[in-house]
Amino acid sequence: MDDQVQEEKPSVDSLAQTYIKMRDKREVLKRDWEAKDTEIKAQMEVIEQALLDLCKEINANSISTNHGTVIRSVKSRYWTNDWDSLYRVIKEHDAFGLLEKRIQQTHMKEFLQENPDLLPAGLNVENQYTVLVRRKKEE
Repeated sequence: MDDQVQEEKPSVDSLAQTYIKMRDKREVLKRDWEAKDTEIKAQMEVIEQALLDLCKEINANSISTNHGTVIRSVKSRYWTNDWDSLYRVIKEHDAFGLLEKRIQQTHMKEFLQENPDLLPAGLNVENQYTVLVRRKKEE
């Protein structure tokens, strides 16, 4: 006789129910955290502006204090409203480094489906099964 008690596997329904409860709890925790984080960010922005004003007032890009160093710098962001023009400049000057090295996943999938014989050298593909649990609609 087998002395070990065989564990009963949980039912799919039980697993789905637990999964949904856990997902709901994570959403509540995330909302609470985001609300608190937003409040702290707003307070930090007030302090950042006061520090920027002070740096401007005394014409300093760096201020050393007992608790840390305040550094004022210029942050630049670039974007375009004319992608065709930017693509022409990039192509003309062989300046592909101006773009981020990231493949747009949906477009690559569609491209490969439409062009199954055009697999670029060095392209890696990873496929994995995933699971999605949808809440049952109340009737």
